[in-house]
Amino acid sequence: MHDYAPLVSGALQLLFKHFSQRQEAMHTFKQVQLLISAQDVENYKVIKSELDRLRTMVEKSELWVDKKGSGKGEEVDTGAAKDKKEVSGGFLHPPGEKSSENYQIVKGILERLNKMCGVGEQMRKKQQRLLKNMDAHKVMLDLLQIPYDKGDAKMMEILRYTHQFLQKFCAGNPGNQALLHKHLHLFLTPGLLEAETMQHIFLNNYQLCSEISEPVLQHFVHLLATHGRHVQYLDFLHTVIKAEGKYVKKCQDMIMTELTNAGDDVVVFYNDKASLAHLLDMMKAARDGVEDHSPLMYHISLVDLLAACAEGKNVYTEIKCTSLLPLEDVVSVVTHEDCITEVKMAYVNFVNHCYVDTEVEMKEIYTSNHIWTLFENFTLDMARVCSKREKRLLLQSTTRLLECPWLQQQHKGSVEACIRTLAMVAKGRAISLPMDLDAHISSLLSSSASCVAAAQRNASNYKAATRAFPRVTPTANQWDYKNIIEKLQDIITALEERLRPLVQAELSVLVDVLHWPELLFLEGSEAYQRCESGGFLSKLIQHTKDLMESEEKLCVKVLRTLQQMLLKKAKYGDRVSGNQLRKMLLQNYLQNRKSSSRGDLPDPMGTGQYCLLATGPLGDWSAIAATQCRLDKEGATKLVCDLITSTKNEKIFQESIGLAIRLLDGGNTEIQKSFYNLMMTDKKSERFFKVLHDRMKRAQQETKSTVAVNMNDLGSQPREDREPAGPTTKGQRSWRYRMGQPSLTRLCPAGRVASFSMPGSPSRYSLGPSLRRGHEVGERVQSNEMGMSVLIMQPILRFLQLLCENHNRDLQNFLRSQNNKTNYNLVCETLQFLDIMCGSTTGGLGLLGLYINEDNVGLVIQTLETLTEYCQGPCHENQTCIVTHESNGIDIITALILNDISPLCKYRMDLVLQLKDNASKLLLALMESRHDSENAERILISLRPQELVDVIKKAYLQEDERENSEVSPREVGHNIYILALQLSRHNKQLQHLLKPVKRIQEEEAEGISSMIVRQDRSMEQIVFPVPGICQFLTEETKHRLFTTTEQDEQGSKVSDFFDQSSFLHNEMEWQRKLRSMPLIYWFSRRMTLWGSISFNLAVFINIIIAFFYPYMEGVLGSPLISLLFWILICFSIVALFTKRYSIRPLIVALILRSIYYLGIGPTLNILGALNLTNKIVFVVSFVGNRGTFIRGYKAMVMDVEFLYHVGYILTSVLGLFVHELFYSILLFDLIYREETLFNVIKSVTRNGRSILLTALLALILVYLFSIVGFLFLKDDFILEVDRLPGNHSGGLVLLSVMAATFVGTCSGDQLNCDSGVSVPEVLEGERSLESTERACDTLLMCIVTVMNHGLRNGGGVGDILRKPSKDESLFPARVVYDLLFFFIVIIIVLNLIFGVIIDTFADLRSEKQKKEEILKTTCFICGLERDKFDNKTVSFEEHIKFEHNMWNYLYFIVLVRVKNKTDYTGPESYVAQMIKNKNLDWFPRMRAMSLVSNEGEGEQNEIRILQDKLNSTMKLVSHLTAQLNELKEQVCTQAYAGGSTLARKTPQTQTHSQSIGTTTSSLSLSITYLLGQTILSCGADMIIAGCLAATWPLPTRCQ
Repeated sequence: MHDYAPLVSGALQLLFKHFSQRQEAMHTFKQVQLLISAQDVENYKVIKSELDRLRTMVEKSELWVDKKGSGKGEEVDTGAAKDKKEVSGGFLHPPGEKSSENYQIVKGILERLNKMCGVGEQMRKKQQRLLKNMDAHKVMLDLLQIPYDKGDAKMMEILRYTHQFLQKFCAGNPGNQALLHKHLHLFLTPGLLEAETMQHIFLNNYQLCSEISEPVLQHFVHLLATHGRHVQYLDFLHTVIKAEGKYVKKCQDMIMTELTNAGDDVVVFYNDKASLAHLLDMMKAARDGVEDHSPLMYHISLVDLLAACAEGKNVYTEIKCTSLLPLEDVVSVVTHEDCITEVKMAYVNFVNHCYVDTEVEMKEIYTSNHIWTLFENFTLDMARVCSKREKRLLLQSTTRLLECPWLQQQHKGSVEACIRTLAMVAKGRAISLPMDLDAHISSLLSSSASCVAAAQRNASNYKAATRAFPRVTPTANQWDYKNIIEKLQDIITALEERLRPLVQAELSVLVDVLHWPELLFLEGSEAYQRCESGGFLSKLIQHTKDLMESEEKLCVKVLRTLQQMLLKKAKYGDRVSGNQLRKMLLQNYLQNRKSSSRGDLPDPMGTGQYCLLATGPLGDWSAIAATQCRLDKEGATKLVCDLITSTKNEKIFQESIGLAIRLLDGGNTEIQKSFYNLMMTDKKSERFFKVLHDRMKRAQQETKSTVAVNMNDLGSQPREDREPAGPTTKGQRSWRYRMGQPSLTRLCPAGRVASFSMPGSPSRYSLGPSLRRGHEVGERVQSNEMGMSVLIMQPILRFLQLLCENHNRDLQNFLRSQNNKTNYNLVCETLQFLDIMCGSTTGGLGLLGLYINEDNVGLVIQTLETLTEYCQGPCHENQTCIVTHESNGIDIITALILNDISPLCKYRMDLVLQLKDNASKLLLALMESRHDSENAERILISLRPQELVDVIKKAYLQEDERENSEVSPREVGHNIYILALQLSRHNKQLQHLLKPVKRIQEEEAEGISSMIVRQDRSMEQIVFPVPGICQFLTEETKHRLFTTTEQDEQGSKVSDFFDQSSFLHNEMEWQRKLRSMPLIYWFSRRMTLWGSISFNLAVFINIIIAFFYPYMEGVLGSPLISLLFWILICFSIVALFTKRYSIRPLIVALILRSIYYLGIGPTLNILGALNLTNKIVFVVSFVGNRGTFIRGYKAMVMDVEFLYHVGYILTSVLGLFVHELFYSILLFDLIYREETLFNVIKSVTRNGRSILLTALLALILVYLFSIVGFLFLKDDFILEVDRLPGNHSGGLVLLSVMAATFVGTCSGDQLNCDSGVSVPEVLEGERSLESTERACDTLLMCIVTVMNHGLRNGGGVGDILRKPSKDESLFPARVVYDLLFFFIVIIIVLNLIFGVIIDTFADLRSEKQKKEEILKTTCFICGLERDKFDNKTVSFEEHIKFEHNMWNYLYFIVLVRVKNKTDYTGPESYVAQMIKNKNLDWFPRMRAMSLVSNEGEGEQNEIRILQDKLNSTMKLVSHLTAQLNELKEQVCTQAYAGGSTLARKTPQTQTHSQSIGTTTSSLSLSITYLLGQTILSCGADMIIAGCLAATWPLPTRCQ
């Protein structure tokens, strides 16, 4: 956090070095080179000793190097050598004898070191690595810097050996080339040896060539002007133009600019007559061979250099080259009889790249006969070569060339390719060929094809043979060099695998240290507070921009670390060592010095284990979003913009784009807003977009220049079956052609046209067989790869896609137009890039497979995704911009869908499916939410309906053929079908073709669902794919949702439907999870069966109990049981055939048989156990079907249905183990199963509160009546009772005893006990008293009596009271008491309760009927009734099935929830936001698109009728207006003609004038009335007539 920048950079370097120790150890171990054989050890000793001696000699160079001619002893000449001509000129000063010996020593050392560089490829690489590890190049560079005398011949020879060593040291070795590139200033001298070494440093190294600076090229061009026209300088310039098979456009432009500015001293062409004669003389003198340093060789090299500058379709250099060397001069030289082969090859190569294979069409080759003059000369050359002097056709001459015995095999393939191309051109232009020539060409082509097929078969057979019979290696010396090297590589690989998690863990701790630096300090300290407030991150980001100019490598490291803060991994290898190391380092560094409640580790993702963004849960994304916003707050977004606009370093630019992608990843709207505000406030948008625009242009140009196709791959086998070809075979099969240019373009193979070396004549740029081979192999390997300018496009396009993520309308429009002085339309540039990538600019629209391969298909897919994001939302401006663009973009996109893209489809069908899927999504985005048909009609122009339907069918058929592919062909075909369905609205043929496809999709239950979304008061129909999870929605759930969804206050079911969508989605998830448990799923699918079995078993058990309880053994022996059994058996057999009564009679028969043989008790136990087991299975099925356990215990307790089934199980257990009569409770299951009975119970429970309150009123009244009875009518509460027999006999005995005792007492007292009543009479009275009892002696007994007997008797409580006599005083009170109780309690209160129950039942029945009526006659979604669709084009059934299908809305809600929000289309994004806000306005309530369209059609008809009336009225009004104008003109004419006569009017003239005025006014009134009537008849639409009337030409007023 210091302000001194070098100190901050040093601290960062130390920090990175400290946390990369294991990485450096691994890197150092990889550099280890084993000395295996004795020869290797000997070579090492020799090289070490020789380098030590040479290093000593260099250090003591002042003692033996002659500096006599150097002028000053201390002057150092960094330009080490001079021209060989100067060396041979004799300006040498021989040193003394002593120094001569040292010269010889150094020369001998250099000779031996040059010999040790090896000849073979393997030996050369091994020695190069050994020399690099021993720092041999440093000694040689020190040797080049020794000051010496310019005329010292021996020193010049030493320097020549030194340069030869350095050239061998870096030949074909990019690492060694990079080492010498650091000391490039040593070679920027006029010496020719330095030029050759420079050529070797840059040879076939694309990275170094692309980074070359302009002063280096200027230096060599300046040398050509000042130090002579030497071929070596041109060879270096030729080397940096093309590397690894890719063209360096920057070098082409800079070299062409420097050559143009150099003038005639450098660019020497023999255009005039005198110079042409001189050129012809030089060619005559060089017939035996061209000298290496002659002016003619310089001229040839110059022409080759210009051709190389124009190679790859470079517009700038093509125009420059054609201006320097006109076609006429080329033809005059080439067709001259003295022209030698070398000159002709160079000139023809120049014509090919500057006139034929060009980006800009050169009309000169078509408007003049120059090119045909060349062809005529070619035929003469071919005839001369074939020893046939007669002149023939070009094709015939080329065919003759194949018969030459000297033609080598590697050149034979190119001749056959040329014949094939010429034959295709002739056939395409209907040029007739001679019969023999046509037959010969046909046989030739067929034989070549068979040879290729045979070669492929032989290769595959050989490969199979080698697999079956592996080669036998000699076992004499198992530990040879190859085995040891392989073992070392295995050790390195194992060590790297072991150290990789440690390295990752170490680097992750560095990321955390930079992310939370405050934890390095004590809590509360100043440093802690500064870091916690974001000071450290802000300083780090600010310092990163300063590093851009000074320390680029450190800048790249910091940018990568910032990216790692936003992309973290979950685990560090399979071993625990990585996680342990990370935990230990976190505890050592990031554990706060003061223990606090914050915890030990500041890891928001967990305890040190981060989740990968691509697969992390939602919580991880929220934490990453917080980190993104924090970095943005500290200036990361501004840093990215500054680096992109300012940096010239390619790696910094790549990492800046990568950091921008990480900041925007996940569709962070805050970062998008920050980018937008930054562009708008700081006015950086013009420069920022200029950088991106230039990058796109550069990528387009490079793609044009390097686009190449392989014609022979079209019929080849997949890559897995191909055998890697050797150099010769590769040379034969790697001819590339550019397609689509004028026919002349196809005459030459574009990829090899620069190598026209004749057999036996080595190339001028060859390095010898051993040195050149490494470059050739590298070029072949890299031939199919894209350049860096094209590769960087993928992250750039991803960055642009993320800018527009979540349908950011502001940024979508901003990418198209920035409202600056110069606007850069990146939307069009992206489409243009796709156009060029797919080769349509070369006419290869139907041959996409020739341009799209495994290397660039990812870039094409990213381009399609970016274009899709430009349009979705929708952004109508971008849609129009893409559709109306002048390129072939739409044609390319449709071709991607329709074409097979062969041969890529043969071995990577998954990539082809991704292409088709993204192309279909892009076309859907172009038509998204558009109410016009312009875009669809433009797409239909290049899209053939039949082919589109064939692609859909083919995709569905490929589903069964795919193996372990991540992309489903059925899903791709599904998306293409959605596209076809959208396009079918605008094409009747496509609509007709899609009908059978619709049937297929409906049968397979994967149909596309269309629905209507209400957006901004307008309705829009969208088509979307049904998510796969929706297939797990059960039919039971559908039926329950359809029948139980309740209406809201507005009569809509949408609210309740939407509330249940979350539950339904969870049920779908559970049902999908249930599929992974086959046993539970099998039980769950048969839940209805288990419920029926349980109820039937309960019924059978209770029937047995009812008939046989208590158990009587005598009944079992009755023959009726056996007879009844056989009757049931016969009846069950009949029932099985009729399928009417199922198997119930058979089960009853088996139960009877079991009772007969086992007894009632065992049979009940068996049935009870079966019932209990079946109910447990039912509960498991219920839980499995509903997913009850996953909802938590609280949900289980609140689930009444689940508790009911648990109670059923407990009752079954009680019946099985406690007593059989508990089974009777199971019969209540009938209420649960039957909806009618459930409604009966519901009629009581629904208004339970009213019933309870009424019952409470009845209880209060009973209480009041009880009090009255207790106080006044206590003696009337005498109830008759029926005592039990035992209690009755006991009472009589007691009474007898009492009577006897009473009689005895009377006798003893000598009293007269005879009262006139006998004992039996007394007993009779006592018996009557015994049958009654008092029931109101206490208030509680009185309440119980009134409640028990009063409510149950029809007349009330008076029915059970004593019958009073009319003579009693309380008789009137009794009457009032009884009547009040009867009227109030019995009639009013009880009937109130009964009425509530009956009314509730009636309401339930009416509600049920109403609900059924609503289900049948009302739309579930919009609420429109059936009668609204009468006499309409769409019936009510079609409306609820297709237009407002309720399940489509549910599927769409599920789609929005399961789909990644970054993949939303415009309507999906809108609905997702509405769902998030719980806003249901997107449902079309009381509206339907079909009705709106019908009303619209009716309105259109009315408007057309009114328009016709308006037109007729307008004609009539125009006619009347013309008459009125004519009449007025007549009046004016008469007025002028009358003159003074008119001034003195007579009565007649006055009458005439009055009549004319009357006629005019009446005519005006007629017009006004007519207009008024028309307006009244036409209504408000006739306002148009008023507008038109205002524009009528009024009659000219009379002067």
